[in-house]
Amino acid sequence: MLAKACPELHSLDIQHSLVESTAVVNFLEEAGPRMRKLWLTYSSQTTAILGALLGGCCPRLQVLEALQKGCPQLQVPATPPSHLGRGVTPGPGFPSLEELCLAGSTCNFVSNEALGRLLHGSPNLRLLDLRGCARVTPAGLRDLPCQELEQLHLGLYGTSDRLTLAKEGSHLLTQKWRHTLRELDLSGQGFSEKDLEQALAAFSATPGGSPPALCSVNLRGTRVPPSTVSSVISSCPGLLYLNLESCRCLPRGLKRAYRGQEEVQWCLEQLLTSLPSSS
Repeated sequence: MLAKACPELHSLDIQHSLVESTAVVNFLEEAGPRMRKLWLTYSSQTTAILGALLGGCCPRLQVLEALQKGCPQLQVPATPPSHLGRGVTPGPGFPSLEELCLAGSTCNFVSNEALGRLLHGSPNLRLLDLRGCARVTPAGLRDLPCQELEQLHLGLYGTSDRLTLAKEGSHLLTQKWRHTLRELDLSGQGFSEKDLEQALAAFSATPGGSPPALCSVNLRGTRVPPSTVSSVISSCPGLLYLNLESCRCLPRGLKRAYRGQEEVQWCLEQLLTSLPSSS
C-alpha cells in the first residue's frame, strides 16, 4: 500500500526497524525501480533483502548503507532467491550506486567475495565505508570496477587479533585511486612500515604535475614511519586532517590528530627537525 500510495518516494530508512524482511522485499519489488537511497541495520533478516537487491529490484540505487550491529555474519547470496525470478544468472548490480557503507562498531565478516557480488556492476562508486571489515583485503578492493573512488574508509577499531590482519598490499589501493582519493582511513591496519611507505609514495608522483586531491588521512595506530608522513604532507598541499594517534614509529609529542593546514604544517616542521640529516 505504501509503495502504491507514494509514487514520489525515493528513499527508505529502516535502521533499527522491526519490520520483517518479507514486507521490505515486497515493498522493494513494487517501489524498487524508483528507489535511490536505502538505509538498514544488518540483522539475521537482512540476507533476504540483499538477495532482492542483487536480483535487480533497485537498479537506480545510489546509496546503500547496511550498518553492522555487533559481530554478525554478512551473508550475500550468490544468486537471487528463487521467488524473485527464474534463472540463476547474477543480477545487474547497482550501476548508479555512489555510496556503500557496511561499517561495523567492532568487527564483522564481510569478505572480498561478498563485496565483489555487491559491487560488480558499480563503476560510479565514490564512497566506500568498510570500517571494521577485517576480512576485506587490498587485493579484493583492487578488483572492484570503480575507478574514481573519492572516500575509502578501512579503519579497524577494537580488533583484538592483529595476527590475522593483512600485512602487505596497501599500495594496491593508493595506486588504483591516487588521482581521485580525497579521504583515506587506514587506522588500526597491520601493514608494515615498508608497505605503508610504498603505498603513500603513490601520492608523491602524480603525472602532469597536478597535486593529489587528498585532504584527509587517518593513520591512527599504524606503523607509518616519520619520513613517510613528512613526504605525504609535502606532496599534498590540500591536506587538512591527519590522524597520527598511537603511531608507534613516530616521536613522542607528535602522536595526535592535526586539524587544519596550520597544524598539519607544524607537524611537518617538527618531523623534518627530528629526521636524520641524511633523510
